[in-house]
Amino acid sequence: MSKPRRIMLLIPAWNEEARIGSVLDRIPADVADAVLVIDDGSTDATAEIARSRGAEVLSMGSVRGVGAALRVGLECAVERQFEMVVIMAGNDKDEPGEIPRLTRPVLDDEADFVMGSRYLPGGRHGGDMPAYRKWATRVHPLLLTLFTRRRITESTNGFRAIRLNMLAHPRINLRQRWLDGYGLEVYLLFKALTLGFRHREVPCTKIYPDKKHGVTKMKPVIGWWDILKPVCLLGLGLRT
Repeated sequence: MSKPRRIMLLIPAWNEEARIGSVLDRIPADVADAVLVIDDGSTDATAEIARSRGAEVLSMGSVRGVGAALRVGLECAVERQFEMVVIMAGNDKDEPGEIPRLTRPVLDDEADFVMGSRYLPGGRHGGDMPAYRKWATRVHPLLLTLFTRRRITESTNGFRAIRLNMLAHPRINLRQRWLDGYGLEVYLLFKALTLGFRHREVPCTKIYPDKKHGVTKMKPVIGWWDILKPVCLLGLGLRT
């Protein structure tokens, strides 16, 4: 009998030819049943390099945003009847060897949504993390804690595991255009915290590249409003 297909690894990527190979090379062989790179309209060799490493590549055709790419990846995983997904960055900021920390609480039926936190004991962060992001990654979880009344230490890290049956909840609607950017990840966390799903944080590593090897692609004002927007709109009842 074939092994059940339980875990799909989702990696959204946009113009990551310099890093996607390293990301895929460092993924342990036994942590996922499938690896899907969602290519968000890259104009470089991201897709070709990912395929050369054995990953499946799903092309968005044009740049639509990380949220749109994740939505397509999540829908693909649901359609193929996976139990959970693990989401990680395509720019080598996450540590693939830590994937079992995320998946184990779900596999043991202790959690539905597991968030990697650089701020828990045992977690770490380093590299050339922009100053405004150091501040924002501390303030954002405080705001989310205020609105959800659930104490959390991390809310902006994309390194996470999600039990896919939570997406069937009638109050979760990923098909909203305002979630096409960075907001979809925060939206899912907000829903996990407020709809009764079992949420857990585990320590993880988040390393930013030094300036010699590139900087974050997130724009300071537009990108951070994208991340803050779900907290405000959902917290104030202006969106569902």
